[in-house]
Amino acid sequence: MSNPEIPQENLPENEQTGETVAESHTDTLPSIEEQFRQLELKATEHYDAWLRAKAEGENIRRRAQEDISKAHKFAVEKFAGELLAVKDSLEAALAVPEQTVDSFKAGVELTLKQLVSAFDKNALIEINPAGEKFDPHKHQAIGMVDSEQEANTVVSVLQKGYLIADRVLRPALVMVAKGK
Repeated sequence: MSNPEIPQENLPENEQTGETVAESHTDTLPSIEEQFRQLELKATEHYDAWLRAKAEGENIRRRAQEDISKAHKFAVEKFAGELLAVKDSLEAALAVPEQTVDSFKAGVELTLKQLVSAFDKNALIEINPAGEKFDPHKHQAIGMVDSEQEANTVVSVLQKGYLIADRVLRPALVMVAKGK
């Protein structure tokens, strides 16, 4: 191989083979087949890395779904644990062979205190809206009655309502004042 700009006689020669340096330089470049093999290896490496990343993403998604499922399944565990004391108290009250009205009432009051404590610990808030303005988001009106109170005011509460974490679990059943 000769370069038309550089005379052949000015090129340095390789001492062992007698070839010029320019000719030996072209021989050190990898062949097209070798370059293609290297590119195939890199493509295979990238594809394997992509498959691993995809599998890891799927594993993360699956673990997150399992965690959510467990959270739903065991969300009431703390509250249920609090209610066990209430159940134990009720069973103990029924197990007493001879009860007086006063002892029975004291036992029921103690059990109610345990239940209220369980509600408080679990953010279960009672709605008792007597005398408040009617709120259709928290109250369910059963009927309207004549009253001296202002119109649309809760006159009586037939059944208390409950909130859990600022969400209505059960609306209060109420009677509402009619307009005068």
